Parts: sequence; structure tokens; C-alpha cells
Amino acid sequence: MSARPLIDAWAEALYGTHGFYRQSDGPAGHFATAGQGVPGVGELFASAVLALADRVGATNILEVGAGRGELLTLLHATRPSMRLTGVDVVARPSTLPAGIGWVVSPGGRSLPALPVDAQTLVVANEWLDVVPCPVAQWDGALWRFVLSSGALGAVLSGPEEDWRRRWWPVDEPVPGDRVEIGLPRDQAYQALCAVASAVLAIDYGHLRDDRPVAGTLIGYRDGVATTPCFDGSTDITAHVAMDSLGAATLLTQRDALEQLGIRVPNPSLDLARTAPADYLKGLARRTAWAFLREPAGLGGFWWALSCPLAEPGTPPR
Repeated sequence: MSARPLIDAWAEALYGTHGFYRQSDGPAGHFATAGQGVPGVGELFASAVLALADRVGATNILEVGAGRGELLTLLHATRPSMRLTGVDVVARPSTLPAGIGWVVSPGGRSLPALPVDAQTLVVANEWLDVVPCPVAQWDGALWRFVLSSGALGAVLSGPEEDWRRRWWPVDEPVPGDRVEIGLPRDQAYQALCAVASAVLAIDYGHLRDDRPVAGTLIGYRDGVATTPCFDGSTDITAHVAMDSLGAATLLTQRDALEQLGIRVPNPSLDLARTAPADYLKGLARRTAWAFLREPAGLGGFWWALSCPLAEPGTPPR
């Protein structure tokens, strides 16, 4: 197969007919987000999303990149009255609780018509990192697009070069340095903002003054990091340039949880004697809370919110 622009191969590998995200086990079969796989963490994360919904005056939540509905199921269990809708490339999972809506999406930054209104909070949890974007590499003289084979193609130009100059400048590049052009992610985020008044994108990412010189493009298979493979067998992801999205509020997950009042105190030592089972449950919840806030882990994820994070008691937007 001849080499193609990397962005095209990436999109086909994830969202094509035999793409990674169309497989039966879904992304949860390969890795865990904050809403997947780690005991107690998902429930606390769902509580944080609901707290944000309350803060912005939302009465319904729409999740873009909903996987197989893991977060939606937790949200429903926590607050059955909240109207919920998922968006992903597969048909509505049969395991979803009744009443949760579902919209099938083409995948990537392409979005269908979304059922949103002025009371909708749109959540995109680890979605932007799998919106394919161009990758460019310095050849010693010029920035060139990277092809799916790893070879270098055309010279970076036009809107992509404009984006690089503004958001990913490199003062003294050396051959092999890479940049990941976040323009498609910016456009995807802004497309959500154009139809919803409250949009939250959560992802691992970086800021202009701390871009990685070699880029971050990587594959994951069976929970293990690997070289990206464009045959549908591998999740392919790259960190997000969070500051280029145009969010009104940008803060780490650790700080977001603090501002939303998501706190779990240590259980009383008296419980260890009087109700040991409750004491152990309290310890487990405290451990999950610490995991969700860990600066070197999930706590270091970025929250990009399209509206201000108002103080408690402030009238909603």
C-alpha cells in the first residue's frame, strides 16, 4: 500500500469500516479513562461531571466519544433524573439503561446533528486526542508533512503552517523534531461550542511553552504502548494542544475537582472498630479520590470549558 498523509491513515485506522473504535469490545478493552476500569474512580468522576452540570445550569448531558456508555451508565446510576445522550461510531449499546439516548457519529471531528439545547452540557472525555491531526517533521531545512510510512511529504504551508507558527513555534529545530498540528482539534472543539453553550473537553495535553520536541503520537494495544499501526488493530492518539482550543476556562482536573467541591475525607478511625466494612469502603473511596487527583496522572489532565466556572451560588449562565 502506498504511503498516504498520516492524518488520512489515522482516521481510517480508528473510524473506517474495520477501524479500532468499531471493534466489539470498544476502547475499554484496551485502556481505562477516568470513567472506566478503576474501582471507585468512575463514580467520583461522574459526581464531578454532575457537579459541573449543576454549576452551569444544565439539565441534560451529551457525551461525545461515549465508547460503550461507561460514563453515561455511571451518571445514570448517580442521578437517574438527568437526561443523557451518547455519541459514538457504533450503534447504541444494548447494555445501556433505558432512557439514555444515542446518536451514531461518523467518527473523528465529523459530527452529526446533535440534540442539544440551552440546558445541555456537552462532555468530550478523551475525545480530542483521537481526533486525527497532521504531523510535521523538520528535515533540516523545512517542516514537511509526515506520511503514514514515516517518510516525509510536502512542505508544511497554508493554515497548518500558520497554526504551527502561532501555537507550536520551535526556535532551533533539529532534524527529526516533530510538531502535531492541532487545527482539526481546535475546529472540532469550536464546532461543539457553536451548538452548545457549555462544552467540556477533558484530555491529556500541553501548553505553548512546554510542547514536546518529538511529538506525542503513539499507539496502544491491549493496554500497552506501541508503535502506531494503521490497520485498525491499534488505538492511535496524540496529546492535545489545550491552549489553542479557545476555551474560556482552562485548568487541571485536580484544580477542577477542588473548585467543584469534590472532596473525600479520611474515614474516622473509630469506624475501624465499630464498622470495619464501612471503614474499608471509606478508605477505598479516599484512594479513588487521590487517584483521580494525582498530578502525575489523571489529576494532570486538562479541563477546557467553554464558559466560566462560576462560584457556588452564582446564577447559571
